[in-house]
Amino acid sequence: MLKKINHIALAVEDIDDAAKFYQNCLGLELSGIETISAQKSKVGFFQIGASSIELVQPAEPDSPLQKFLAAKGQGIHHICFEVDDIEAEIKNLLAKGATMIDHGPRPGAHNARVAFIHPKSAAGVLIELVELAQG
Repeated sequence: MLKKINHIALAVEDIDDAAKFYQNCLGLELSGIETISAQKSKVGFFQIGASSIELVQPAEPDSPLQKFLAAKGQGIHHICFEVDDIEAEIKNLLAKGATMIDHGPRPGAHNARVAFIHPKSAAGVLIELVELAQG
């Protein structure tokens, strides 16, 4: 079951450069930058209420995000929903006919487990599910 919107991710060429607007104009604080090797990306988060804005940039030239930026440019990349049991959610979505990019969880930021729903199942929107690390 979906609990809340965990974050909205924005694809950017450079986190430090993109962060300036969110820090200087909106007064948000970047919580640090983390490299997610499994996804070949670097991420930085701005907490806003119960949700976050995630800036995500390619960490390697062959990052899948590089292809996204080349085709669509900077902007909204995905919406992430928080769940309690990611494996149960994946199973439920597959049973309902959703097309999943991930049929099992993979490592995400902050030691969380994530899985992505293909945009063709969600009116063109890439959706991430996240199960937060315990403790």
